[in-house]
Amino acid sequence: MATESVMLPLGSAASPFTLRDVVTGQVYSLDSFAGKSALLVMFLSRHCPYVVHVQMEIAKIGQDYANSKLGLIGISSNDPMHYPEDAPERLKEVAQRLHFRFPLCFDDTQEVAKAYKAACTPDFYLFDSRQRLVYRGQLDGSRPGNNKPVTGLDLRAAIDAVLTGNQVDGNQHPSVGCSIKWKPGNAPPYAG
Repeated sequence: MATESVMLPLGSAASPFTLRDVVTGQVYSLDSFAGKSALLVMFLSRHCPYVVHVQMEIAKIGQDYANSKLGLIGISSNDPMHYPEDAPERLKEVAQRLHFRFPLCFDDTQEVAKAYKAACTPDFYLFDSRQRLVYRGQLDGSRPGNNKPVTGLDLRAAIDAVLTGNQVDGNQHPSVGCSIKWKPGNAPPYAG
């Protein structure tokens, strides 16, 4: 069953995190992105068909904005005991295969997902230079089976607006995807 993103209130502050990149082992925190004009936090998984559907565009966004003032981080919070495809070593494989130009980190405690109220994969959060939320929602209108092309239009428009100092369109649509796979007894109240 498809799950929609929670849609945190615009203006919310980015929650702190300290996570390890599954590829390099480097530790990233919110402070790692200080000085950036924008920060894109993406909750991803390896096995979810909704993520697989858009993973090439996610990789392309990473490449297209690699030398810009946009900071990017991917986070996987799924329970690897019940979803072994989302274990760190399997995440590393997909990050290398797709040539991600951003860290893909594993949220073992699931506390980062809870702090962001992440509900699904993919789930996108874009913050401005003050690390205040300016966009949360879909990559674009494409979904598996709806025959719409994957363009990244919604997310790219928000990124470009922030990077050029313009207002992000407030008409935002929730992301839709697979629910975060919570560890037994760990699901937050908003997860339903």
